[in-house]
Amino acid sequence: MAQASRPLSPHIQIYRWYITMVMSIVHRATGIATTVGLLGLTWWLVALASGPEAFARASAVLDSILGGLLLFGFTLTFYLHAVTGVRHLIWDAGYGLEKGLATSSSYLVAGISVGLTLLTWVAILVVG
Repeated sequence: MAQASRPLSPHIQIYRWYITMVMSIVHRATGIATTVGLLGLTWWLVALASGPEAFARASAVLDSILGGLLLFGFTLTFYLHAVTGVRHLIWDAGYGLEKGLATSSSYLVAGISVGLTLLTWVAILVVG
């Protein structure tokens, strides 16, 4: 049997990347990242319940530059996943499925998520 010189099925290197495709992948990735972040929140809550030494250790980790970056990233992934989930609920109702609306809603979702993240962190820094 002769070998075909083409791939048997298209793959990610063949497809042209569209914003809707990227947002679909981002939605899945942010779901995983949010789950990992919630494990971190659970660790912090267990440290809080475990006593002053454990809580001081957890606070020291979260007050570091790396801890702040992780918290900022968790906030961004949480908002991205939540806002993308709302968009999927709207799509499930049959609205916004047209190509142009799907593309513009992808940019809107990204903008809203970044805006909510920045707004949250400005509030955190102002309140202290």
